[in-house]
Amino acid sequence: MANTYLSDHILRPIPCTSRRLNHTGISLSPPNNSKAKSVTVKTGQKPKWVVRLSLVEQNIQPKKSTTVDVERLVGFLYEDLPHLFDDQGIDRTAYDERVKFRDPITKHDSSSGYLFNIALLKKVFRPDFQLHWVKQTGPFDITTRWTMVMTFALLPWKPELVFTGTSIMGINPETGKFCSHVDFWDSITNNNYFSSEGLMDVIKQLRIYKTPNLDSPKYQILKRTANYEVRKYSPFVVVETDGDKLSGSAGFNAVTGLKLKSNSMYIYRYIFGKNSTKEKIPMTTPVFTQTVDSEMSKISIQVVLPSEKEMTSLPVPDEEKTKLRKVEGGIAAVSKFSGKPTEDVVREKEKSLRSSLIKDGLRPETGCLLARYNDPGRTKSFLMRNEVLIWLEEFTLE
Repeated sequence: MANTYLSDHILRPIPCTSRRLNHTGISLSPPNNSKAKSVTVKTGQKPKWVVRLSLVEQNIQPKKSTTVDVERLVGFLYEDLPHLFDDQGIDRTAYDERVKFRDPITKHDSSSGYLFNIALLKKVFRPDFQLHWVKQTGPFDITTRWTMVMTFALLPWKPELVFTGTSIMGINPETGKFCSHVDFWDSITNNNYFSSEGLMDVIKQLRIYKTPNLDSPKYQILKRTANYEVRKYSPFVVVETDGDKLSGSAGFNAVTGLKLKSNSMYIYRYIFGKNSTKEKIPMTTPVFTQTVDSEMSKISIQVVLPSEKEMTSLPVPDEEKTKLRKVEGGIAAVSKFSGKPTEDVVREKEKSLRSSLIKDGLRPETGCLLARYNDPGRTKSFLMRNEVLIWLEEFTLE
């Protein structure tokens, strides 16, 4: 994210009494506890400078000498924040009576407003909240990093909204309780309230993608920027054969039963029972086409096998040109798009994604994958979910 200045009216400690409450964010910040400091923030991009002032320096000194056990509060957040949206909820006694909350499109200046915001998100969006890390980043502040995946249940197509970022939790030095909470999203540069960029980021995620209700590779979203997601994929097994081109439609034609072209027919023969045990294997999504060279000349077509299947339990393909392979998983950058994935479109998406990754200081591997989730014969092009994936050599979530 771009240079961010935490203004004193957001992080000013506020005297208050104890209560119980909930919370919506988490945060990214650097090591060190100096009172005023510039810190390098590694985001998978080129280092950017974030200027952060401690709460004490933004206000008068505490009226009485107090010692805040920040290490204990760090441990507390590790235990407490995972309950943000479950039935248990977070421990409200750790927060001041008044809590200043800000994210790019929301603000509250009371504990009741803070709790209302959490309850609203839980009711409308059914959030899946993942806490990555928590650490002290100043004498009276703690930073957390998180991912939040939400389903907008009120819309018929139930779009998925993804937010990743950091939260800075300010501590009142007089009470030792949290008095402020400021969220920063990875997907925008203007994180100040009210951010029109933040609103547009929400709106664009409401678009319709049609994702079949089929088994697919498991992944965790680590980071979402304006141009791509960084995902951590678990291992999965594919059945594959040689392909003709990255955007080849032979695999989809085979799925619909319209035609069987090229080598893709060998994959579907395997799935439909042409294997050592004549077992018919359930369909999954997506269909992958992969190239491992920069010229995109060598192509393979891959169909993901059900997640409960292990290599040792799968039947052997009858066709010599078909083979089973375990993909070990790893970290991939992913660009999602709709429409017909023609060869020109796919190559342009790959070029744009690779350029963004290099610009952000990441190291993409050679080659890419095209993931197609839909049957083109039965899905309108504007509803299609397509993705270009590029494996990353390394990635640090900081």
